[in-house]
Amino acid sequence: MSKQIWAAQALTSAGWQRDVLVTLAPDGTIESVKADSPKAGVTVGLLLPAPTNLHSHAFQRAMAGMTERRGPDPRDTFWTWRKLMFQFLDHLSPDDIEAIAALVQMEMLEAGYAAVVEFHYIHHQPGGVPYADWAELSQRIVVAAATSGIGLTLAPVLYRHGGCDLRPLSPGQIRFGTTQDQFQRIVEGAEHALKSLPADARLAIAPHSLRAVTPDELSFAASLRPNAPLHMHLAEQVGEVEEIVAHRGARPVEWLLKNHSVDARWCLIHCTQMLPHETEALASTGAVAGLCPITESSLGDGIFDGVRYLHAGGHFGIGSDSNIRISLSEELRTLEYSQRLRDKGRALFAEADRSTGRVLFDGALSGGAQAAARNAGVIRPGALADLLALDTSSIMLEGKHGDECLDSFVFAGDDRLVQHVWSAGRHVVVDGKHGQRGSIVSRYRATMNSLRARL
Repeated sequence: MSKQIWAAQALTSAGWQRDVLVTLAPDGTIESVKADSPKAGVTVGLLLPAPTNLHSHAFQRAMAGMTERRGPDPRDTFWTWRKLMFQFLDHLSPDDIEAIAALVQMEMLEAGYAAVVEFHYIHHQPGGVPYADWAELSQRIVVAAATSGIGLTLAPVLYRHGGCDLRPLSPGQIRFGTTQDQFQRIVEGAEHALKSLPADARLAIAPHSLRAVTPDELSFAASLRPNAPLHMHLAEQVGEVEEIVAHRGARPVEWLLKNHSVDARWCLIHCTQMLPHETEALASTGAVAGLCPITESSLGDGIFDGVRYLHAGGHFGIGSDSNIRISLSEELRTLEYSQRLRDKGRALFAEADRSTGRVLFDGALSGGAQAAARNAGVIRPGALADLLALDTSSIMLEGKHGDECLDSFVFAGDDRLVQHVWSAGRHVVVDGKHGQRGSIVSRYRATMNSLRARL
């Protein structure tokens, strides 16, 4: 049977509309959208398309709060944090990874995301020994998605080398490493596992970075599933840029655009270390810049040149990356505030006919859907029913209409305004809580207690 949602106001493909009745088809898509309709079905005050979180390393959620002490180095950086991350993941079992991923996905849904791209690079046992099933840990991400109900695009990661000089992987990286043949097995296993999920699940391919794969290996990854999204970290840190220049004779973005036909299939993560001409060149490709403002702030990555990029017609989406905080509203707010702090201005993303919050939210919708190969990000017939309802009984939304609601959500409120979330028609969050919250949290608590005893 079809389901119905009625909203006092909704952001549809036709813009803001009143008294909107959205009918969902049994296959998880939107069957019809009708304004000026009488109430029926689930009644909400404000209905929005729900974005996709386009970049997540789920297991890092369990590290949150453990890396804020100064290490032995006089200056703590991304690279010192990375060493701690490697040490931490050596203790994770398949059961740990599944429990952590389920919690992360639940938190994402409660924050207003309907789907996630999991950039999944732990493939082996501690010490680098393969599991009997090469895709064991990919399957655990899939099982977590079956528990949480989130829309999943799984992106197995090809990670070959410790740097551009082809040095071996360090002990902390050894769980990532695969040959090309081994990676093919993992991809095939991930594809098979995804068939157990609803039809909106997707596969992506993720060469980790220009440091971790050679030019030939990057070409191999790009050709492995030519119709799948291609995700890769790019130009995140100054040290990374210096290494690429030293070994490849060009900055990361320059090298990639010269050597590959970058197009809408690509999602390039971070890009916080770009020169103006690189920013404009990347914007012209149709690729998505995968921005993770909370993580980029946490790790001191730098500030994405967002204003220049959007003015050049660039596409972007939002991800939670390290998952130190999972908050849709805070990711968007941090992105805008980073531009204000750098440029000493206000409302820098705003346009003549769209407010700052609206531009940010629209970007997250379209870029996330593109990066996940997900027919979503808009309320219109035929699109996936990835939907988000905000609680208009909140004082933050009192008397607000249209773009003001998005501005209030992003800049004055927070994710506590999230009332309902549907992922491909699955009603996974009701009255702000995930339907399986109790069991997911209970399992995560047990996992963390066991994990802390092993650290």
